[in-house]
Amino acid sequence: MTTVLPQDLEPLPPAAELRRQVARLLVIRGSGHLSDGQRRYPLWELENSTLKRLLAEGVGGVILLGGSAAELRLRSEQLRNWSEQPLLICADVEEGVGQRFEGASWLVPPLAVGRLHRSDPEGALSLARRYGHCTGRQARLLGLNGVLAPVCDVNNNPDNPVINVRAWGETAATASALAAAFVEGAQAEGVLCCAKHFPGHGDTSDDSHLELPRLPHGRERLEAIELPPFRAAMAAGCAAVMTAHLQLDALDPLRPATLSRPVLTGLLRHELGFTGLVITDALVMEAITSRWGAAEAAVLAFEAGSDLILMPADADAAIEGLVEAFSTRRLSLEQLNQSLRRREQALAAAGSRAPAASMAPLEGLGELETPQDQALARELVEMSLNTRGHQDLPPGPGVNLIRLDNSLACPFLPAMAPALLRPAAADYRCCLLDARGPSPWSGDAEAPLALDRLPDGPLFLQLFVRGNPFRGSAGADEPWPAVIRQLLRLGRLAGLTVLGSPYLWEALEPQLPSGIPAGYSPAQMPLAQAALLTRLGLAAGSPAEGGFTD
Repeated sequence: MTTVLPQDLEPLPPAAELRRQVARLLVIRGSGHLSDGQRRYPLWELENSTLKRLLAEGVGGVILLGGSAAELRLRSEQLRNWSEQPLLICADVEEGVGQRFEGASWLVPPLAVGRLHRSDPEGALSLARRYGHCTGRQARLLGLNGVLAPVCDVNNNPDNPVINVRAWGETAATASALAAAFVEGAQAEGVLCCAKHFPGHGDTSDDSHLELPRLPHGRERLEAIELPPFRAAMAAGCAAVMTAHLQLDALDPLRPATLSRPVLTGLLRHELGFTGLVITDALVMEAITSRWGAAEAAVLAFEAGSDLILMPADADAAIEGLVEAFSTRRLSLEQLNQSLRRREQALAAAGSRAPAASMAPLEGLGELETPQDQALARELVEMSLNTRGHQDLPPGPGVNLIRLDNSLACPFLPAMAPALLRPAAADYRCCLLDARGPSPWSGDAEAPLALDRLPDGPLFLQLFVRGNPFRGSAGADEPWPAVIRQLLRLGRLAGLTVLGSPYLWEALEPQLPSGIPAGYSPAQMPLAQAALLTRLGLAAGSPAEGGFTD
């Protein structure tokens, strides 16, 4: 007769096998570049020797950032060769694969499509679906099988420092419809999509990369605003949901959503009925690391109901902590087995949807971005522009004042960027205002910009401002309305562009006289710069712009 042991007495697998099973639940960070010396963020991106060791020990996933499309193709193949099991290889490509990997399509931020949805819902749905197809197909051809998108947060808070234009909508209805359309398009190409950041990060004024935000809403409000886009993404078959590092006192006053069983198991699993993968947001973020160590954070996340642990602060410590929790029966082996099954089923489902030739041959990467992809990128840029005033800039010499978050890590502003070259052709000298550099402010609330530190002449102001991780603000803390008044009073404002946050443009545009050339683009990449400047009469005057055509 066979004896059936109670679940809590289920025999443990051998220690080595248990460790390999636990390791499969981790997704660690690596560079898209092949060489250790090319890593952009070595604090988070593991060196190759550690990556290779952890994959050999059973770690089941890697999230990549940086490098070219061709490098990504080689890198994904390299990582798979280092592992003896199917890997989840993913990236935060919310704005197309070219957002992270040069040479692929870089598309406008999703909120641009969300705003079109107000006037042309069918057109916006079509664009969102094409956006998904473009992103999913290029991701798969380059070796990714996980797309950490769509952002399902409803950006109904203009002061949100981290979501902003990353959201698909400012209302639950818009975000729901467009996120679902993106999922349908992307997953049809054979990749896993991940709806984030559950249960909703749109109405926060703090950045969880830096601190723990609080969402002060009750269940009725969550049902009306935050949850509908996640429901829609799930109904569209979205393979995964990513957790948010934020506190919802109405659901769990003790722990953030990522570590909360009432949120992940009670709400997401039981009430919403989600049966796919639950992935934590990066556990290396300050909202988590400032309160919990790497081992305990991983255990609490799994205890709450997560399946995959993304970017633990210390991968080895996280594995050891989970092994200890399973060995002491703090965590159940049944939950481990369920998570492993969900992982395997998700990877298998993605593979079943992929065309026979999943990864592009290296010699075929020149055709990665198809004419249809290029047309989509241009169409998205053109439909999202808002311009007024078309007179030429006043004659130079003048000042091209460009405000950036960080001039040292600025992929949208290479040396040949239209935002640099076109004003230069009109004899406007470039001055970069780095938000992380010395303060540009005078201390005078009526005349905040320290103009004595700039050359004389007319001033063309270009503001690259949007919500971004680690920025802590979407520009609302900077006195740009007062700067516009100051420059107008002195007769020095030659023109204005805002690239990024629509809320900043909406605050500044009403102040501008009709004769001042000005415009807005939600996108910041060179293609968007070229289109916007052309609309304002600053056409390309040099072949040096190369492929940055409008």
